[in-house]
Amino acid sequence: MENAEAELRATVMSGSTVIGKVCPELPIMVKGWVFSTPLVVFLVFAAPCGAFYLPGSYMHTYRQSEEIGAKVNSLTSIETELPFSYYSLPYCRPKDGIKKSAENLGELLMGDQIDNSPYRFRVNINESLYLCTTNPLDEADVKLLKQRSRDLYQVNMILDNLPVRRFTDQNGMTIQWTGYPVGYIPEGTNDVYIINHLKFKVLVHKYEGGKVKVVGTGEGMEVISETDSDANSGFEIVGFEVVPCSVKRDPEAMSKLKMYDKVDPVNCPLELEKSQLIKEKEQITFTYEVEFVNSDIRWPSRWDAYLKMEGSKIHWFSIMNSLMVILFLAGIVFVIFLRTVRRDLTRYEELDKEAQAQMNEELSGWKLVVGDVFREPISSKLLCVMIGDGVQILGMAIVTIFFAAFGFMSPASRGMLLTGMIVLYMLLGIVAGYAAVRLWRTLKGTSEGWRSVSWSTACFFPGIVFIVLTVLNFMLWTRNSTGALPISLLFGLLSLWFCVSVPLTLLGGFFGTRAEPIEFPVRTNQIPREIPAKKYSWLFILGAGTLPFGTLFIELFFILSSIWLGRFYYVFGFLLVVLLLLVVVCAEVSVVLTYMHLCAEDWRWWWKAFFASGTVALYVFLYSINYLVFDLRSLSGPVSAMLYIGYSFIVSFAIMLATGTVGFLTSFSFVHYLFSSVKID
Repeated sequence: MENAEAELRATVMSGSTVIGKVCPELPIMVKGWVFSTPLVVFLVFAAPCGAFYLPGSYMHTYRQSEEIGAKVNSLTSIETELPFSYYSLPYCRPKDGIKKSAENLGELLMGDQIDNSPYRFRVNINESLYLCTTNPLDEADVKLLKQRSRDLYQVNMILDNLPVRRFTDQNGMTIQWTGYPVGYIPEGTNDVYIINHLKFKVLVHKYEGGKVKVVGTGEGMEVISETDSDANSGFEIVGFEVVPCSVKRDPEAMSKLKMYDKVDPVNCPLELEKSQLIKEKEQITFTYEVEFVNSDIRWPSRWDAYLKMEGSKIHWFSIMNSLMVILFLAGIVFVIFLRTVRRDLTRYEELDKEAQAQMNEELSGWKLVVGDVFREPISSKLLCVMIGDGVQILGMAIVTIFFAAFGFMSPASRGMLLTGMIVLYMLLGIVAGYAAVRLWRTLKGTSEGWRSVSWSTACFFPGIVFIVLTVLNFMLWTRNSTGALPISLLFGLLSLWFCVSVPLTLLGGFFGTRAEPIEFPVRTNQIPREIPAKKYSWLFILGAGTLPFGTLFIELFFILSSIWLGRFYYVFGFLLVVLLLLVVVCAEVSVVLTYMHLCAEDWRWWWKAFFASGTVALYVFLYSINYLVFDLRSLSGPVSAMLYIGYSFIVSFAIMLATGTVGFLTSFSFVHYLFSSVKID
């Protein structure tokens, strides 16, 4: 089994997550970044007898011998990226039937399908139990089990909201995994063996109770307030581990047992003769053992084992690299503003009108395009729509990452991050409509056509995303994957789109018509000035995207590893810093490129300012393809590759709109400031 996973060694080691270590004595615990000291002091003295825990689900204590049921999520694989239902395989089913857990929007979009399972535990009771014996496997069952095993599918089990984890030794190093494999193929053979015996270890911590308030932001939105010190006492589950085994048992003897009858514990066999082979007419017996172990880990710190940060120096190196790029570009901008622009303006203003007229004949560079610099660009409506959508995406990203950095979107709250992003995007439709219509009114000088601009803003980016997701969803439907969105969810998303996002965007557009348009500081000539022939201008724009990409490519590697290798990503503090640095670099790059084009007497700066920073998305997409080819070599099948490319395209397109908007707005402010300082009759 370990040999089957050896080829994933390099990619697994690259995954990195983080959560702040929380001291047990602190009354206020916030995973991610800690609030500022004044806020901590204020909360401590405001509630001297209470303790607040913000991120994740609320604490749950269990009594001695209380029964706990484990849940199972979708089967997942880093080879195919196609999730499937746990009960699509011939596993034992619960006595009371399969019951699906309530799932939020983010979980549904990610393909999660959480069901109950027959695995049950009794607190602090160590036991070895029988589950069931399957009917003789037919050809379809054998083919499916072998295929899932060869594709390295993992069973994802959950106990008290904690994913099960296991450990393997590879090259003298201990590797942590979440979930356990469906089966494995020993080295030197083509036979497939199924995992049918699980040795669980549940870590528990004795909780004594007391006066406590627990605020949940995850699945349990409850407040618990107890004055009786024994009312909340019990055992907290702080760890969930498994050792998977393949054990061959006598099906005739085992079939006489009932579910949860006791069986003898076993050691995981090393000999293949004692392991359960997957073949036709074979009956498979499923059993499990559970051992409860007392632990010093406290409930607020139980996720630390899953979110250990490895390679923090790499993140700091990325930030320092970005700072060097920012300082370099800031120096260029400083020279442009203080030494070139201000010097020229000072000289120009000191001359009298006759001298200015004579000087105008000798002028060159950006001063010559004063009568054309604010001429309406081509495809101005599309530009307004893309700026509106860019403002919406940028606002969503900043707010989401800000709250995630402060721990309000814990990994314990599955799907919360994606759900929050969708809700924020829809609510920010009012900002998108306002920005798009106000820019449209500035360019046109009139509000006529604002409804068309608002509708286009509301439908442009979501429409492209919906088309791509529909195509990808059709591929998932053909494979019967749980990642396929049901028709009801698609109609629900469409309802949210047209009942929430579109009206808010139209409302924002209406407010945009009431806002004063931005006045241009100079008049535009009726006849456009001829632009000198320049070569390679768009090559400079394409090359400019490498600077913003240099600030994020290291963090991008960790994000891709988290998404496609099934790792937890929780370094939102670093991500927030990188995002802010990216915004600064995009602004500086766009200003420098805009100034260069104006000096070359090219007054068509609008779109070039947008793409000067927006081309970073091209490099993000190319890097994603590079990651697919060289780091996801195990990804197999055209459907998996199309899923990867489709999702990468959506993310890259969103990055283009957001970064392009930053560059355009900064360049617009720069050009407006520059020419508002020029005195022209």
